[in-house]
Amino acid sequence: MLQKISLSQKRSNLEIVAEILRIARRGAKKTRIVYGANMNFKMLDEYLEKLEKAGLVTGSKNYGGLIKTTEKGVEYLRHFYGLQEYGIS
Repeated sequence: MLQKISLSQKRSNLEIVAEILRIARRGAKKTRIVYGANMNFKMLDEYLEKLEKAGLVTGSKNYGGLIKTTEKGVEYLRHFYGLQEYGIS
């Protein structure tokens, strides 16, 4: 069964990626993602590097620092939330 994650429980990498992608769907600056995803800038930079290489986000250095989820990233979110409905993730 899917359980809400309390603050004392750690999030998986998949959950962190989904949270970053969700916040950046309409475009977001790093500060908004850091606060929205409850992480620090160093951690965000590490994730953004991987997400850009995977083609899930664009624009961290372009667009005035605006980060945006790509169509591939939106597809990731669809799969992630679909699996959550089955209690898998």
